[in-house]
Amino acid sequence: MKFTKMHGIGNDYVYVETFRQSPPPDPARLAVAISDRHYGVGSDGLILVMPSAEADARMRMFNADGSEGEMCGNGVRCVAKYLYDHGLVRNNRLKVETGRGVLTLELEVSSGKVQRVRVDMGPPILRASDIPTLLEGNPPVRVPIALMEKRLEVTAVSMGNPHAIIYVNDTSNFPLETIGPALEHHPAFPRRVNVHIVQVIGPEEVKMRTWERGSGLTLACGTGACAVSVAGVLSGRTGQRIVAHLPGGDLELYWQGEGSSVFMTGPATEVFSGEWPEA
Repeated sequence: MKFTKMHGIGNDYVYVETFRQSPPPDPARLAVAISDRHYGVGSDGLILVMPSAEADARMRMFNADGSEGEMCGNGVRCVAKYLYDHGLVRNNRLKVETGRGVLTLELEVSSGKVQRVRVDMGPPILRASDIPTLLEGNPPVRVPIALMEKRLEVTAVSMGNPHAIIYVNDTSNFPLETIGPALEHHPAFPRRVNVHIVQVIGPEEVKMRTWERGSGLTLACGTGACAVSVAGVLSGRTGQRIVAHLPGGDLELYWQGEGSSVFMTGPATEVFSGEWPEA
């Protein structure tokens, strides 16, 4: 089975294209094996690039623990780069079917290769029952939660997958490696949640770190950065346009307000290709 390793600012996945080969019979099992950083290729998960009846391609993503996610912002940028660079689609504007619907992507191409991608991520989901979360509010903004002897203020947003945003004074000193998994499995989030801690540098600039549902600490989370841009506007901490500094690199975000789409712009990088002996 042929695969390609790619990443969006360090959020790395193994990509398996099924236009020209059969899809793996058990992608959840494959995701666990191929994501292992000691015995496999090593990644935050597996993404299938598949034919679609309603778009240029369909994306399915599986976390490193084998659970299937609805959406991955860094992953969908890499899908667009794969489609263009490998000759499956040669348009600078394309559509990808995802777990949260069909997204439109605009490609920045240089020397015949995609360098950056701007994604219309669609409007955020703000109704608590649709996120889903049991936190109060539509949207739930700065809701207090007691967790591990800490009192946290959480803002919840969905970008097709659920996110919990916590504002802190210093992201480097916050114990995300313990708070992250505890909040991921908190009963307030019936489908678990991605956890982000955010430090506001200014009205157009933030730093953030991520505990990703099903994968743990990751260098970046595209949908999470989108959720952070929304949370910043809702809470009055940041403006409509921000740059988010993640451990793996920077993303540009823009959200005009309720009812409008979130736009995310960032790089996509191909690392290497190979063959996996098991399907």
